[in-house]
Amino acid sequence: MNFLPTDEQRLAVEGFNRFLDTRLEPIVRRYQPDKLIEKERMLEIFQMMLPYGMGGNGLISEANGGLGMPWLTYAMMYDNLARVSGDVAISLLIQQLGAYSLEVCSNDAMRQKYLPRMVRAEIIACSGISEPGVGSNVAEVTCRAKADGDHFIVSGEKTWISNGHYSDFCMVIVRTSDEGARGLSMILVDRQEHGYESRNIDKLGLNSTSTAQLFFDNVRVPAGNMMIQAGTGLKNTLVLFEKARPMVGLTSVGIAQAALNKAVAYAKERRQHGKPIGQHQLIQGMLADSAIQLDAARLLIYRAFNLIDHGVRSEVESAMAKCYATEIAVDVASKAVQIHGGNGITKDFGVELLFRNARMMTIPDGTTEIQKLIIGRALTGLNAFS
Repeated sequence: MNFLPTDEQRLAVEGFNRFLDTRLEPIVRRYQPDKLIEKERMLEIFQMMLPYGMGGNGLISEANGGLGMPWLTYAMMYDNLARVSGDVAISLLIQQLGAYSLEVCSNDAMRQKYLPRMVRAEIIACSGISEPGVGSNVAEVTCRAKADGDHFIVSGEKTWISNGHYSDFCMVIVRTSDEGARGLSMILVDRQEHGYESRNIDKLGLNSTSTAQLFFDNVRVPAGNMMIQAGTGLKNTLVLFEKARPMVGLTSVGIAQAALNKAVAYAKERRQHGKPIGQHQLIQGMLADSAIQLDAARLLIYRAFNLIDHGVRSEVESAMAKCYATEIAVDVASKAVQIHGGNGITKDFGVELLFRNARMMTIPDGTTEIQKLIIGRALTGLNAFS
């Protein structure tokens, strides 16, 4: 793997960074620390990012109206988005993966109906997997889609759904039979056409973006809205996780990079014992450790995306990237709080928010412990899930 960015990648990142610092940062600052960005404003932000390939269009092929960017190039730009706003990054992550799911699904009608509007950032998608009693083990999903003539009746509840309150439609993992993992499918439920309710969840951090509960109360959905072959819901979800997990890790890296940047600036300005605190050895040690951790996390993430770009399965590499990046982000943000001293635990300096946001990321798309079990299974050939 060549770790030097191409001229095209370098120019793309530089141009996007100028946009982030001059146009996006002033917008998101108004919503900090914990004010929810309205759906209309989030769509406006997506549309502002479209020229850079970061509004939901970047990873979509040119044939379907996107830019056809490599995953690694997209990741280099996304890293900087998360540095400026973890909230917008998470919302875009779900939007982009929603567009990707539409492009690769086997349902041409759903692709033609929704993907063009996604590529233009006119509507917002979400994915319905987790339930109140179902987290890491997707095979236990209970949300039911019962066949009724040429329709399905969808009943159940989903929770921890990113973009849930914003969403115009949800790609829902449902149980169509009682055959265990083979009984899972994915159906597209349109909020306006078919109807579902949402309730936003107040969280530890990342409260400027929507995380919600979704309620499907005997929702009648045409059978033609099934996005994939019946019974392949689990397989498709696990394949999607391979792309989502390094992106979650990269979100954490961006958040932690923002914390390190604040820590470095503060260490150069704050004076104690007659000199800047950055001149004290213990402070320099914390800064150095943070920089090393962030670089190591990026390398793991870039390796995963390099494999994805080459069409190679990356379950273990994606698990390693997500596991390491999310955990070190908490440590880096914690060090930033410590370097700020008493100011670090106030809301005035921003590092307490970055710490809360970083702490959120060890849980979604498979907890740290789940990632370790995936890695352990690959090492031993023994399945701890059974």
